[in-house]
Amino acid sequence: MAKHQFQTEAKQILQLMIHSLYSNKEIFLRELVSNSSDALDKLNMLVLTDEKYKSVTFAPRVDIIADKEAKTLTLKDSGIGMNEEDLMNNLGTIAKSGTKAFLENLSGDQKKDSQLIGQFGVGFYASFMVADSVEVITKKAGEDQAFKWTSKGDGEFDVEKCERDGHGTTITMHLKEDEEEFYETHRITSIIEKYSNHIPFAIFMDKETHIPAETDDDGKETKPSSTEINNEQINKANALWTIAKSEIKKDEYNEFYKSISHDSQDPMLTIHNRAEGTLEYTTLFYVPAKAPMDMYRVDYQPGIKLYINRVFVTDDDKDLMPTYLRFLKGVIDSSDLPMNVSREILQNNKVLTKIKNTSVKKVLSELAKMAKKDSEKYDAFHDEFGNVLKEGLYNNFDNSNKESILELLRFNTLQSDKKVGIAEFAEKADQDKKEIYFITGKSTLGMLKSSPALERFKSRNIDVLVLNEEVDTIIFPTVTEYKEYKFVNVTDAKFEESEEEKKVEEEKSKEFTDITDEFKKALGDKVKKVELTFDLTDSPVCLKEDKEDPSYMMAQMMKQMGQGGDAPAPAPIMQINPNHELIKKLKESSDVNLVDDAAFVLFDQAKLYDGQELDDTAEFITKLNRIMTKAL
Repeated sequence: MAKHQFQTEAKQILQLMIHSLYSNKEIFLRELVSNSSDALDKLNMLVLTDEKYKSVTFAPRVDIIADKEAKTLTLKDSGIGMNEEDLMNNLGTIAKSGTKAFLENLSGDQKKDSQLIGQFGVGFYASFMVADSVEVITKKAGEDQAFKWTSKGDGEFDVEKCERDGHGTTITMHLKEDEEEFYETHRITSIIEKYSNHIPFAIFMDKETHIPAETDDDGKETKPSSTEINNEQINKANALWTIAKSEIKKDEYNEFYKSISHDSQDPMLTIHNRAEGTLEYTTLFYVPAKAPMDMYRVDYQPGIKLYINRVFVTDDDKDLMPTYLRFLKGVIDSSDLPMNVSREILQNNKVLTKIKNTSVKKVLSELAKMAKKDSEKYDAFHDEFGNVLKEGLYNNFDNSNKESILELLRFNTLQSDKKVGIAEFAEKADQDKKEIYFITGKSTLGMLKSSPALERFKSRNIDVLVLNEEVDTIIFPTVTEYKEYKFVNVTDAKFEESEEEKKVEEEKSKEFTDITDEFKKALGDKVKKVELTFDLTDSPVCLKEDKEDPSYMMAQMMKQMGQGGDAPAPAPIMQINPNHELIKKLKESSDVNLVDDAAFVLFDQAKLYDGQELDDTAEFITKLNRIMTKAL
C-alpha cells in the first residue's frame, strides 16, 4: 500500500466539501452517476473505433447498492475504468481548469464559499459531503490489474493493488451518522429521477416489492404477505436530445443541463434543434445563468459533447463551437459523421463545419429573440457574456455573423445613462454622413465620458459610443461598418468649417507658435509634436495618436495578434486649446520655468484622462506644487 498526499488545490476543496454548509447534498449522487456515464461513453467509443479494445465486452450499466447494516452506499459501473496513473491524475488532483479561479474566489466565509461549490462543479469529491471515508475499486478495460483507492478526506489517500471481476469502477461510501436518508430506496430513486433520468445508460437498484397475503373465498389467509427483492431499472435511459421537444418538460431539460454542466443553477436559455434533410443532426444547447469560472482562461473546459448516432466521441474539442460562444453547454449528435474520426479529421470535416455554421446562426438567432422578447433577461445575459460575445467581431474572420453579433451587443453612449443596441443608436446618427462615432480607452466610464476628445461632440449634440472595456481597444479598430454606416474613431472625425473659421484658425496658429514651440522643447521625445486644436471647448489640452506613424501601425498589428504589451507605444501629438484661459495666460508669461512645468503637468493631466499611468508621479506632484506656490 502506498500513501499519497492530495494536490494542494484538491485538499482545499475537500476541506470545503467536508465542512460545507452546502444545502443541496443530494447532488453528490448526480455527480457520481454523471462520471459513470462518461466512463461508459468513453468505453463505447473505444470499443467501436480502437483496435486495442475490439475484444472488450461493452455491457453498459450502473448499479446502486444501499446497505443499511454496513452503513454504505455503493455505485458501480462497467465503464472504461482506471489504472494506477489514472487514479493519481483523477482522484489525487483536480484537473478542472476553473479550479484556480474557484479558489481565488474563496473568501474565508464558510457560508458564502459553500455557495460557490455548485458553480464550480463538484465532481467526485462531492462524495465527501455525505461520507466519512470513500473506497474506489477500479480496473481499466483491456488491462489485468485492478487497484483500490481509499481516503478519509484528511489530506491523504492510499493506492494498492487488488482484485476486481471485469473492468469498470466501484465507489463505496461509508456514510456519516446523520446521512441515513441515503440508505432508503425511495430517496435514491427520487434523486435519480430528478437528476439522472436521461443518462443514456440504465441505472439499476434492488427494490423491495410487497406481496399481499392470499386468502380463500371465505377470507381465510392461505399464504402470508411477503417481501420480494427485485433488481429494477430506476431511470428512463433515453438520451434527452433524441426525444421530441413536445415530450420534454422544462424540469427535465434543466436537470439534464445540470448533469452535463455540473452547475447547480437552471440554465438561462435552452435551444433544442433537430435538422432533417440533406444533413441529419440534433443539437441541444444551453446558456448558463452565470459565467463559468474558467471562461477567461486559455485552458477553459469546452462545454459541448459530440455524439455520432448517440455514441459519445469527444467532450474536449474547442473547435466544435467558436471561442466567442465558449460559454455554451450541450450536445451535438450527427448520423452523417464517420465513427473513427480523429481530431484532425474533425477540424476539416465538411459535414461538421456545416453543422457548426448552422448551429452558430441558430444560437445567435435565439439570443436575438430573447433580446426582443425579454430585455431584462437579455441584459442579465449581456452582463455575464457580452464581452465574450464581442470577441466574435474580431475572431469571425469570414464576417458571416459580424452584423448579428454587433446587433446583440449593448453599448454605453455619451448621451445615455443605460446601454443601447447598435440598431437603436444608428437611428439617431446623422443620416447624411452615415457615421457612427466611437471612443475607446482603459479609463472608467465616467472618465472616458469626460474625455477632452468628446468636447466637440458635446458642443454639436452628437452622440458617441463610449467603449470603456479593455477588450474594446483591440476589437473596435477592426470594426469598420454596420449596414450603410461607417465606424469612425472620434479622433478621426472631421466636421465642415466655414471660410471665416478657417481664417481665424490660421491667424491663431501663427499667434501661438511660441507657446507650441516651448511646450515641444520642454517635453522633448515625450510628444511627437505640439499643435493647436479648435475642437476643445472646456479642456486646455488633449493627446492624439498619429495614425500615420509606422510605430503606431506596428503597435496596432501587435495588439491584433494579442501581443499589445510587446509593442512600444508611439509618442502622441499634444494638442492645445488656444481659447482656454490657462493657455492664454501661459502664452503671455515670461516665466520659462513656469511654462515648462505647466507643459509637463498638462501632458500628465491629459494622460490621466486617457486612462494611462504616469511615468513619474513624484515629479508630477513636485511640478504641480511649484505652479501652485507661484500662483499663491
